[in-house]
Amino acid sequence: MADIADAGTTQATAGAYNRLRLLTTYKTIAMVGLSPDPMRPSHFAAIYMLSSGYDVIPVNPRIAGGKILGQTVYSSLAEIPRPVEIVDVFRRAEECVPLAHQAIAIGAKVFWLQLGVVNDEAIRIARDAGLETVQNRCVKIEHARFFGGLNLVGMNTGVITSRRTIG
Repeated sequence: MADIADAGTTQATAGAYNRLRLLTTYKTIAMVGLSPDPMRPSHFAAIYMLSSGYDVIPVNPRIAGGKILGQTVYSSLAEIPRPVEIVDVFRRAEECVPLAHQAIAIGAKVFWLQLGVVNDEAIRIARDAGLETVQNRCVKIEHARFFGGLNLVGMNTGVITSRRTIG
């Protein structure tokens, strides 16, 4: 799939159409770094994606064996007992290369680095192994951009439509 480089950077990320396609094709998301703290962005993103019909699998070694939002927490991607389609990373950029290797090892389809997380090497590793990649984008914001939500509060989503869904 074609990737588009952000203006003025070497950071490649999936274009709008490809992000839309990823969010409509894949429904199982392992959220690496999902926090039990409801004030953290990862927690809010998980609530939103669960309410939108996605299967969210928390990965957080400090809480492994516990529950976040009613979902069992795993200590690593390798411990998840079912297929994962999207690996969504809420960790510091320097932690992303090992996570890219883990995503490859479990057969994930997409390696997604959250808003503010940029690691070109991790993206290259994942892409070279055949995974589709997104970086420096929030899965929750992208979902809201394409499926309603952001436009209702006056944000320019870049999506042109004559249909408005409320509710």
